[in-house]
Amino acid sequence: MKKVLFLALFATAMAALSFTAAQKPWEKLGERTVNYGLDHDEIMVTATEGRFTALKIKVKRGGINMHKLVVVYGNGERDEIELRNDFAPGSESRVLDLNGNKRIIQKVIFNYDTHNIANKKAVVELWGRH
Repeated sequence: MKKVLFLALFATAMAALSFTAAQKPWEKLGERTVNYGLDHDEIMVTATEGRFTALKIKVKRGGINMHKLVVVYGNGERDEIELRNDFAPGSESRVLDLNGNKRIIQKVIFNYDTHNIANKKAVVELWGRH
């Protein structure tokens, strides 16, 4: 009986550990208030912030049409991620997995246009997962 109880507790503990490992926290890397019309902006990210496996975008205040992101890594390599998403205020992108293993990010450049009927500039936040 003690052996069965031990195995049940061990299985429960392992399940809890695997769940928390899969739910790694997101870290805010920066934000930009975007201009009206067709434009691009960049958010600088430093090596001191660590290595990342995924990114996501959150949009606040105004709407935006995000065309693509260009992720510039610490070693100078670049990844272009096509988004072509219309973001309403308060929405966010899907999880954008980065190529390779954990990567140091130098900066992220985003190309967009605004379709802002409410006359509010959108705030774009960049989030990274370790």
